[in-house]
Amino acid sequence: MMGPAHSLSGAAAWLGVGAAAAAADHTMPWPVLVVGALICAGAALAPDLDHKSATISRAFGPVSKALCGIVDKLSYAVYKATRKPGDPRRTGGHRTLTHTWLWAVMIGGGASALAILGGRWAVLVLLFIHMVLAVEGLLWRAARMSSDVLVWLLGATSAWILAGVLDKPGNGSDWLFSAPGQEYLWLGLPILLGALVHDIGDALTVSGCPILWPIPVGRKRWYPIGPPKAIRFRAGSWVELKVLMPVFMLLGGVGGAAALNVI
Repeated sequence: MMGPAHSLSGAAAWLGVGAAAAAADHTMPWPVLVVGALICAGAALAPDLDHKSATISRAFGPVSKALCGIVDKLSYAVYKATRKPGDPRRTGGHRTLTHTWLWAVMIGGGASALAILGGRWAVLVLLFIHMVLAVEGLLWRAARMSSDVLVWLLGATSAWILAGVLDKPGNGSDWLFSAPGQEYLWLGLPILLGALVHDIGDALTVSGCPILWPIPVGRKRWYPIGPPKAIRFRAGSWVELKVLMPVFMLLGGVGGAAALNVI
């Protein structure tokens, strides 16, 4: 799928988690619901770090473009080193390593560890990165028309304000993990979820997605998971724009309302 659809699906997924948490009598404080949705929307763009033309490659100027080139080469090297006889030959690393459950777990766990070990500045960096990505995904038209500096300033300001809100007692810095020293441990969850939602979205398209790697399926280690080919669609097609994106907005609205006990 394209960047805006990925971000919408990420935000909707976290709002759905909020609804489930409320139903389980573990209601999220509203700042956790809002911040988590924005982080998940940004994280849902991150698996495309292996694609030089993806939305994320433009998010941080030359830095993100160079990083995408490195991740593409790394992903391709891992693909070549681990492919089985049934896996096709490739010329690049797009939709390989960064589009797997293992990668999602690694970046989610890494983010949680960074938030715990790095303290407030690590939390601010994580928030800044994902706020910028959320703007690029959810407000993509405005982001394309604005300068990168304005988007970065918006991301930095949002990160600072949201961290201040979360830091207040009862606002959610210790949501789900309440032991001393575990503040912001939950930050890895929307990042993990965003990556998985991205993979599921890509699995719906023509090419499928090797979510299960490194678990082999038959003669393939990079088996492209997806529904029957007859109901798959091409990225950017009318199905994505006219059907899936409105559905994501509707589901997100319902999930948010349920999470806040409005319905």
